[in-house]
Amino acid sequence: MSNYFKAPLTRRQCLSLLAKAGSSSAVLGAAGIFGLTNTPVNASPVTLKPLQGKNRKVLILGAGISGLTAAYELERAGYHCTILEASHRIGGRVLTLRRGDFIDELGSPQICPFDDAPNLYFNAGAARIPAHHTGILHYCRTLGVELQLFSNHNKNCYTQDDAAFNGQPVRIREYEADMRGFIGELLAKSATSGAVLDQPFDEQDLDKFIQFAQAYGDLDSSLTYRGTDRAGYAAGGVTTAGILKQPRPLPELLRSDFCAGAMHFAEIADQAPALMTPSGGMDSIVKAFLRQLTTPVQLHCQVSNIQLQPQGVAITYLKQGESYTEQADYCLNCIPAQLVSGIENNLPADYVTIMRQLGRGKLTKIGLQAKQRFWEQEDIYSGISWTKQDITQIWYPHHDAFKAKGILLGAYSWEPQISDRFAAMTHQQRLATAIAQGTKVHANYAQHIENGVSVCWQRMNHMLGCGAVWPEELQKTGFQLLQAPAGNHYLMGDQLSMHPGWQEGAVRSAWHALADIERREALRSTGAQA
Repeated sequence: MSNYFKAPLTRRQCLSLLAKAGSSSAVLGAAGIFGLTNTPVNASPVTLKPLQGKNRKVLILGAGISGLTAAYELERAGYHCTILEASHRIGGRVLTLRRGDFIDELGSPQICPFDDAPNLYFNAGAARIPAHHTGILHYCRTLGVELQLFSNHNKNCYTQDDAAFNGQPVRIREYEADMRGFIGELLAKSATSGAVLDQPFDEQDLDKFIQFAQAYGDLDSSLTYRGTDRAGYAAGGVTTAGILKQPRPLPELLRSDFCAGAMHFAEIADQAPALMTPSGGMDSIVKAFLRQLTTPVQLHCQVSNIQLQPQGVAITYLKQGESYTEQADYCLNCIPAQLVSGIENNLPADYVTIMRQLGRGKLTKIGLQAKQRFWEQEDIYSGISWTKQDITQIWYPHHDAFKAKGILLGAYSWEPQISDRFAAMTHQQRLATAIAQGTKVHANYAQHIENGVSVCWQRMNHMLGCGAVWPEELQKTGFQLLQAPAGNHYLMGDQLSMHPGWQEGAVRSAWHALADIERREALRSTGAQA
């Protein structure tokens, strides 16, 4: 490969070059040499002091993870809780589907048709837990939820893009090995000399960086990429000498969008290994909370009015056609903000205005039951294949290898325009689309699929969205206002966190509200104004 630069290469230019080349793993590797990386900070659970005989009542609106977290902690401290849930089920956007489960999607209600077997379930909502999400992991540990590893990145999976390789799927290991080889060669042959980040490398820096580039790309002694066993062998490699696969041309690699995004997906902070997931389904966390609660969750309770009062909050709700009103010292409201703004209330006007400006996430997941685990015949055990089609991803089960059947995630689309396209389809049209597009990743895909479910979260009853969407300017001006209590009313959930869409955001939001209640109760005990 010819030298791409005539001027000396600086450290900053080097990192910029790596980023523009689409290799975040190379950026992280080089940044590590320069000491430019850091690690996230763990969190500690909130600790509420026991009430010691004082009578405090809390209304919790919504039985998702934030509501269950709050109820668990409040009960332990002696608070009396009432939990109202509008839906027919508990868990919010933790939705694990098994045979016979009802999917309450407006315009497309379904009954899950999977076979009745323990391994045939589908996490249609939350599905994975990053290792640094210490809040939700605290409850998994405390409540005895068994976890297993979840694979976000399996090099034996595929990338498929109609713009490259004649639309044929390519193993991720082959794509990444060739791309890294060419990037490594480019960097090794472009570096010269200087010092700190905005100055050229010195001799020692240059030597270290060339070593990095050579190792990163698996280059030969002439700093040239000629193929690598990282891509797997074309033949041999066990009882005979391995024959390397011929590298794919760099222009062909660049025609695929994989290098600009999906190739680095598993290096995003919340997607980097190791990730975990509960054995038997994400709703194991919900069940673990329920085993500890003495307060029953009241289902089918749709809030119709929220009224702040001088010493508390009054909530009116409908259940089986009857209207009821409950009063409490505090209200913890986990209802999606865009729905709260449409409920009759006397909340502050600026509070309501911000809720009405919040966007709502649009996300579609499709689960497919396969009558045989054909992916295992292709050496795939868990992980994700990527495609530029609307289905975006195919996930393979991380559990129960060699069983007769399995549940695939046949589509995971989080781009609003794509999810809207799925939402406009009937359920059967969604399944047909997922199967047709999956055929470009796996030949004979259709013959393996028996049935399936589809969930468009922007159409799910009592949700109408998947996580809040905070425009940057609105977050600057409105986040802290909504995070603070309005009287004795607290808005909660992952929508009031910097991790919308994650259970960690829900837990931390609950902790934030509970910490403020603890502060106010401490002031009340001294007779001070809370």
